[in-house]
Amino acid sequence: MKTRRDFLKFSVRAAASAALLKSPLLLSQSAEPLRAVQGWVTAGTERFAAFEAPRWQKAPAGASRDILVDPASRFQAVLGFGAAFTDASCYLISQMPGKNRQALMEEFFGKGGLRFSVGRTCIGSSDYSRTAYTYDDGDPDPELKRFSIAHDRAYILPSLRAAHALNPSLFLLGTPWSPPGWMKTGGSIFGGSMRKTYFSAYAQYLVQFLQSYAAEGVKVDAITTQNELDTDQDGRMPACLWGQEYEEAFVKSWLGPALKRAELDTQVWLLDHNYDLWGRVIDELSDPGVSKYADGVAWHGYQGSVDAMSRVHEAFPEKHAYWTEGGPDFTSADYPTDWSNWSQTFAGILRNWGRCIIGWNLVLDENGKPNLGPFSCGGVVTLDGHTGHITRSGQYWAFAHYSKVIQREARVLASHGKIAGIEHVALENPDGTRLLILTNQGDVRAVDCGLEGATLHIRMPKDSVITLQW
Repeated sequence: MKTRRDFLKFSVRAAASAALLKSPLLLSQSAEPLRAVQGWVTAGTERFAAFEAPRWQKAPAGASRDILVDPASRFQAVLGFGAAFTDASCYLISQMPGKNRQALMEEFFGKGGLRFSVGRTCIGSSDYSRTAYTYDDGDPDPELKRFSIAHDRAYILPSLRAAHALNPSLFLLGTPWSPPGWMKTGGSIFGGSMRKTYFSAYAQYLVQFLQSYAAEGVKVDAITTQNELDTDQDGRMPACLWGQEYEEAFVKSWLGPALKRAELDTQVWLLDHNYDLWGRVIDELSDPGVSKYADGVAWHGYQGSVDAMSRVHEAFPEKHAYWTEGGPDFTSADYPTDWSNWSQTFAGILRNWGRCIIGWNLVLDENGKPNLGPFSCGGVVTLDGHTGHITRSGQYWAFAHYSKVIQREARVLASHGKIAGIEHVALENPDGTRLLILTNQGDVRAVDCGLEGATLHIRMPKDSVITLQW
């Protein structure tokens, strides 16, 4: 397999800027077109808008290009894109009038919408919940006689089934924000740390969650031990500390064996926390007992740098990388327009071995609620509780440039070239179509792209995302 170094092997010398023509998106073309190209742009008032894209043309001998796509260098297969079915999001969706609810779900998961194919569901409550709960609250119950997912039957499971009906290939990750309080120091789901005494009971708790959801028609394909296991969030929200030694022991001696005994094919993803914990992940995967059960690593991008995923890949190329949380700030003035920021983030994830990109809440209201916790996040969309109006975030429009066109099992291709303010990522879909996604966080730029002896000249508007498909 290739390494991150292959992505950065060389950069192509930047071409001189060409004079712009009347069309806002095209530069001069001097040769017969080689391939038809479809194009979509988000910039200014345009939102994933189709435009008449330039065509590939024969490159003059010795021509230099700003970006060079190399289809011979192929990297990871893409699992998909999506967001989180938090208690808050599912509740808001359930309160919408039937036609509006169906329209929004089709916009997220339907063939004509974002085509989300990956989702994250919470095992118990997260901070974005109406109430704090697990599936076995109360006094210690190591035999789990009180275990019940009754809470989720009201609106979480219906939302998951509705999404699956629109996209039967939906892949679900399940993540707990806290074990039941009686399993922890302090006895509360708010903060505290896991107690080793209850490892066996907790492994069975997670198995029963998977089995109970399956009985309701919802298969959960992967789980993590804990959301953000290196912080207790100062006791301000459902959270739990898991020391490295504890996560290692739990996965190899309790969780992995419990899944095997139950004959479940659920994948186990480690960490579910920030890039800056990459050293911890390398230590954990160095344990053969952990590696035996761990499919890969779930990453968040709140701390550290994205190349941490490549560091882990270089050490353990057989393990996969998944990006599992990140959402916009609804209080920010650029909430509806920061698409280039999110597209740059997405490109970096894909260029560092990420197989999926999962945003945070699908939907929140105009106040960033329901929310039990201290953080001000927004949904992929905002639903105004008074008017029913939907505001689509910049993250939503960034997703459109990826999730609408990248198919499951698409392979990331090498693309070379360092241009200030410009990010790029190339892919090839299983049906043979190829993609180049360009992000411009600066002013208007002319960009020359190269592919197998061909060239394509394009003008990128200020603060824009462009997807090219051929």
